[in-house]
Amino acid sequence: MEYILEVKQLVDFPRCRIYREFIRSLMSDRNLRTTGGSYLFYYMVLCSYANFRSSYLKLEGITYLVSPGEWICRTAELSKWFRTRYQHQSLAIMEHLQKQNYITYTKLGHGNLLKFEICDWKKHNTALNYNYPCLKDGGFFFFPIAAVHELISMRRCSEMDIILDLWIHAIYNDEQVQGSDIGPVVYFRNYTGNPLTSYSDLSLRWGISKATVSRILNKFQEKEYISLISFTGRHGSVIYLCSYLSTMFNISDIMINKEEVSMTFQVPVHITDSAPSEEDDAVKDSQIDCSEITDCVSDNFPCVSKTHIRKIIKKLAQILAAQGVPCCECPLTQYKLSPLSDCREGIIRYSLRLGCPDMQTVYRFELTLSPEPTPDGYLMKTKKTTEIKERG
Repeated sequence: MEYILEVKQLVDFPRCRIYREFIRSLMSDRNLRTTGGSYLFYYMVLCSYANFRSSYLKLEGITYLVSPGEWICRTAELSKWFRTRYQHQSLAIMEHLQKQNYITYTKLGHGNLLKFEICDWKKHNTALNYNYPCLKDGGFFFFPIAAVHELISMRRCSEMDIILDLWIHAIYNDEQVQGSDIGPVVYFRNYTGNPLTSYSDLSLRWGISKATVSRILNKFQEKEYISLISFTGRHGSVIYLCSYLSTMFNISDIMINKEEVSMTFQVPVHITDSAPSEEDDAVKDSQIDCSEITDCVSDNFPCVSKTHIRKIIKKLAQILAAQGVPCCECPLTQYKLSPLSDCREGIIRYSLRLGCPDMQTVYRFELTLSPEPTPDGYLMKTKKTTEIKERG
């Protein structure tokens, strides 16, 4: 049996995936000014250097243990990252972030070294057991959306802060946001589904004048960071991001075809009727509640049995865990499926809720299965219609 499984995100998760390579490219771009007071850029730079897992670092003849969320650097390096002329300016930035409870830091080696820790790092970035996002100069980390709103509200935003604010609020291929099927569009989550924004709104958001907003957006467009589409009258403008797809998904931003827009990828899985050892499954049958699903039989289309749907959910849990959803690695997580369509319709839809045993904090997805007979087991094709972001 061959299943085409479509996974559609139904909830906006309050974390965004940020690639370290993207932060490094911004740090090296001297055309972007850092003068401002929102501290979003500085905080995100520190997050990009934080450890994902414990490691040892040898500096000045001493070996230090660096835990997840921590890093040790020279004060001169910190000044280089922040682009400050003097080291005391970098330390003033660290002091401000510490007062706001974003970080804690300690001076080492008579002030030549500095060890910092990102507060709530484990809440947003679990110490993972696989190496992919753990590379020091590669991979990604998750950044809380709430921290963005807090930081940009403090003071006047710099050009660096603004480009990061636009990047974090990019929405791609979400049917609830108009224009996102064309490309990654900036949407500030005002629950209207309309990405149109005015210079007046951006002026209030970033703490700058409307003339400065116009100048900065035009500069970003010239540097090919964004593509700006303006409308006459009081409608506003739509902002599309350039190089977003190549950074986030390693696909071209030019000549996007239909398959790239739908973000389709295939995951082969061979499902047999034999019962596997429960020790081999990260998700146990007791965690999956499919009591509302009935094993009915259709004359026209084969149905998905409870045994097979459990195996599909176990495979889906592995995919979501690789996307950074920590609940899929927790042995206490409960998976509850509810049918949204009749089995006899051929294309079968389910509602999937997963979360803690009390199901107070959950993720919600909509699954669509299109069964087709095949002589060799099953091939599960997973279609991700929106970017899956982590939620606490």
